[in-house]
Amino acid sequence: MRIFFDENKKELKAVTCNKCKKELKVENGILKEGCFGADVLFGYFSNKDGSRHSFDLCEECYDEMIEGFAIPVNEEEVTELL
Repeated sequence: MRIFFDENKKELKAVTCNKCKKELKVENGILKEGCFGADVLFGYFSNKDGSRHSFDLCEECYDEMIEGFAIPVNEEEVTELL
């Protein structure tokens, strides 16, 4: 869960893991540790049509989540992080 200083969501104040409630490190509006952020808008043919869900997971909770996948996530090494 992300908390911002202003309504325009320009400056990040805090990030909390939605699963374990761990407070992630934020300095000067910049997230300083690994975080999985999900934001999905459900559309036609979904029982959740018109509903937006968003959440954040710390790396530990993300690892627990993907551990249970029947098909593993696609993973690739990225050398340039912009």
